Amino acid sequence: MGIVKISEDMHENLRVASNALSRSINAQAEHWMRIGMLAELHPDLDHNDICRLLIRAEQAGGLDLQHVCALADESQATAGAAL
Repeated sequence: MGIVKISEDMHENLRVASNALSRSINAQAEHWMRIGMLAELHPDLDHNDICRLLIRAEQAGGLDLQHVCALADESQATAGAAL
């Protein structure tokens, strides 16, 4: 575990979002980082696709980056085959 320094404005955004979504500030920051990381790794996926992947990963036993990426690749292959 480490310490991440963020701006006061971002901290305020985290505070507001965490209250609205009933998460801790740390859980909200981790959620945004997870979404952002997956968006950068898979720029062709939209937010809904990423959320579906995270749900599928959780159902399969939790967030494992390799597993989530494999699910993303599988989803992309399925979508490509449907076209």
